[in-house]
Amino acid sequence: MADEDKAEGGAEGEAAASKKGKLKLIIAAIGFLAILGGGAGWFFFMRGHGEEAHAEAAPPPKPPAFVEVPDMLVNLVGAPGERIQYLKVKLVLEVKEEKQVEAIKPSLPRVTDLFQTYLRELRASDLNGSAGLFRLKEELTKRVNAALSPNQVNAVLFKEIVVQ
Repeated sequence: MADEDKAEGGAEGEAAASKKGKLKLIIAAIGFLAILGGGAGWFFFMRGHGEEAHAEAAPPPKPPAFVEVPDMLVNLVGAPGERIQYLKVKLVLEVKEEKQVEAIKPSLPRVTDLFQTYLRELRASDLNGSAGLFRLKEELTKRVNAALSPNQVNAVLFKEIVVQ
């Protein structure tokens, strides 16, 4: 019987030893994953700091150039018998570079003609609110880019707009 007690105690000792071995293996795996995750996090966060030096070395972007368009005064379309309304507009064209200004200046009479023929077709109700002015700005930009192709205008800017 003594031999049987020793055999049972030995089996329990081996089971306890194997449980301790598995526990150590799990703890070691978790520790390894934590170290690996910390290293990966450090790599991704610290990697961006080196790029800031490259971004600072880049030259600042060039400011846009502007082309003045002559002031325009046009009468708006109205119903017969209504009071005549007028539109006075001062515009500026925004271009990317200063060298485009000299290329655009000889074409300004064509641009003015396109703008006036379009503006004379408008009604006062077409200019109501910010949405009306936004549509007007988009339409004028589209027309000036068609007239000045291959040169491109970034935007048509209003300096003054009066409906009277």
